[in-house]
Parts: sequence; structure tokens; C-alpha cells
Amino acid sequence: MKQLVVLGGGESGIGTALLGKAKGYNVFVSDKGKIKQKYKEVLIHNEIEWEEEMHTEARILDADLIMKSPGIPEKAPMVKHIRECGIEVVSEIEFASKYTNATIVGITGSNGKTTTASLTHHILKQELEVGLAGNIGDSFAKQVLDSDYKNYVLEISSFQLDDIATFKPNIAIITNITPDHLDRYNYQFENYIASKFRIAMNQTEDDYLIYDADDEVITNWLKANPVKSTLLPFSLTKKVDNGAYLEDKIIKITIDNNQIDMPTSNLALEGKHNVKNAMAASTVAHLLKIRKQTIRESLENFHGVEHRLEPVLKINKVQYINDSKATNVNATYYALESMDRPTVWIVGGEDKGNNYQELFSFVNEKVKAIICLGVNNEKLLENFSSMVDVIVETQFMTEAVKIAYKLAEAGDNVLLSPACASFDLFENYEDRGRQFKDAVRNL
Repeated sequence: MKQLVVLGGGESGIGTALLGKAKGYNVFVSDKGKIKQKYKEVLIHNEIEWEEEMHTEARILDADLIMKSPGIPEKAPMVKHIRECGIEVVSEIEFASKYTNATIVGITGSNGKTTTASLTHHILKQELEVGLAGNIGDSFAKQVLDSDYKNYVLEISSFQLDDIATFKPNIAIITNITPDHLDRYNYQFENYIASKFRIAMNQTEDDYLIYDADDEVITNWLKANPVKSTLLPFSLTKKVDNGAYLEDKIIKITIDNNQIDMPTSNLALEGKHNVKNAMAASTVAHLLKIRKQTIRESLENFHGVEHRLEPVLKINKVQYINDSKATNVNATYYALESMDRPTVWIVGGEDKGNNYQELFSFVNEKVKAIICLGVNNEKLLENFSSMVDVIVETQFMTEAVKIAYKLAEAGDNVLLSPACASFDLFENYEDRGRQFKDAVRNL
């Protein structure tokens, strides 16, 4: 019996363990941290062996195949041992994709991938059987085991792409590439770009790569490193023959001389970046022969994802906005760009090698006060102290919201858009966003 070891007992790990067992592997799950109670119960119920708060080296190195959770970095001692022993390591999407013949839409990028994945799924599910997985929702492996949909929309991080070998989406999307997670890529932007482009590495000319043609990082990389896929760019600034572009507030999508038009006047999501997300999602829908009317209606009634520029409440004519999902500078750039009123900005967390320069013009123009919410706020203070009259520090969400309440006047926004990871004070960005919403509701 082949031995499958699953490193990490979270959503992707448990899904892989269940699928692995069903496919005849002897499965062992090992997590250096604690495994959540709900996952333990699944493992016990399915008679899968597991351990927590430790890695039993002998047991792990006896594996024929190892599935590594995306959160575990290459520099972890256990991973180094595994690599030295030459054991094959895969990610969940690589493992699960071997057991499905579904059409796969894979979406990666530094920002916009959750919104684009959710929007694409929202359109496709009107007419197709389709699962939503990857970095979002139930694990891909578990869905392959339980539902085996004919189509999947997968939100895929660079960490998941680092451990693929044969994984190949029929349609790949790269929303954009800006410096992020550089701490995991030896602070080399090139390594991170290369990691994102792995999404297309196994594609053939029968597959499609949809990408932002306005993103120089992407277009320069494609010039130097051509891919085999059929290219479908989208752009807000220039006409494209095949792909999508914007003209007179109308998205025009052309595939093999077949053109459809989508007006943007009634898009449910506002902002330039959301026009791009809509272009990418509609291009997929057009490729998969979804009716034009269905695409248009879906774009008009889709209301976005939690923790992404999510309006929380209006109190005393001040709008509170939860953008906790902005875990890098570029995501916060979009948030500040879309602010049309004076803004009290709550920022900070675990810095991943951030360069705040691209935010300067927006901060000068729109931000009236800054609240730094992190264990170490030195870099934020250095960058922004001279730009605003008020800049304060705190390590508690409730306090941050109370300070914002005092600083904001009628007609202002209070924006939580941290530009950083959440792990210094919170479990994850969802926990941070929920604490923000709770604190606002308790004002």
C-alpha cells in the first residue's frame, strides 16, 4: 500500500487525506500546530491516523508521496529533510486534479483573485455544474471526492503553484502581479513572478491564458518567456483583437471573431479594478458558451466578497468599510483609489517587505488620519508621519475603532485596509475583519 503523508491538518490537508484514503493510499496527517476540533472529528470518523503539535520524522520520511499545505515554507526544517530524501512533494491542487476530468478554470494573481473567482463561479453556476475551490470554500480534493463537478473554478496562490508538476487548467487567469509574499521568495520579485506563471507551464495551444495587458510585469514576462497557451488579454486602455477591452464604458469581448458587448453602467461592483475582474470573468463565461444575457445579469447582481471593500455601517454620516483582505500594498492602493471622501485609515500588521511609495499620492490627497494597528509600526510611522496631522498606534481592534470614531466627522470614511498580513495580532484576515465589524457594531 502506498504511503501518503499530509503535512498540515487544515482544509486542504483534510480534503487530501479523505481523497487519498478513497484512492487506496495509507494516509497519515501530521501538523506542527494544533488541528481544529472539527477536522479531528473528520479524521477519527474516517479512521485516518494523525498527530498534532509535532512531526514524527521517521513516519514522514517513510512516505511515497507528501502533500504539503501551502502555508508551510520551504525553509521549514522538516521540508528541507524531505527534499534531501528526494520524496515527491505535491500541493493539494496537483493531487486532486489527477482524479477529475473536469474543465478547470485556474485563477491566480496578487490581487483580485478571490473576487474574480467568486464572480466567475457566480456567472457559470447559472448554466453549468461548477465547484468553487482552491484558496476559497471547501477543499478541491474533498469536492472531487464528494461531488465531482464537471467544472471547477479554483483560486490558486503562488504557494500552491510552487508544488505542481502536471496540473494544467484549461483556462488560466493572471489578474495582476505586484510584489507580495517576497519573504517566501528570497526577496526576489522575479522568483515570485515565475511562481505565478507556473499556472500556464503545462498548458498547450488548446488552453487559454487570460491576463491583464495593462500590467507591465505580466506583458514583459510573456515577451521574455513565451507560453504555449492561446492568449486572451484584457485592457482598460487599448484595443485587443482577441480578448476584452473597454470602449465608451462598454466591455467588448472577442473570441475567434465572435464578439459580445457588456455595458459597465450597472456593474454591482464599483472601481476600475472591478471592471478588470468583470472582464476576466466574462471572458471565461464567453469561452464556456454562457449566454450573453446570463453574463450581463450576473455582473449586475453580484455583490462582492466579505472583507473586500465591504460596507459595514453608517454611523453619524460616517461610512465604515472593511477591507481586511487587503494584505498587501497593491490591494490597499485599489481601496484608497476608490475613496471619494476624507478617510481615516486603519493600517498595519505583519509587513512582508512592503514598499509604501505607491500609496503616497492617495494618502496626501484623501487620508486625514492614520491608525497603525500592529505589533511593529515603525515603517508606517517613518513613511506617513509627515503626511497627516494625526497618526496613532494601537494593538487592539476595539481601541482602533474607538479612536477612528473620535477622529471621523460627518461625510468621512473609516477604512480598515491593512496592506499587511494579519498574523501578528489576529488568526487570519477573516478574524481581523470580523473583529473590525464587531467593534463597529458595538460603538
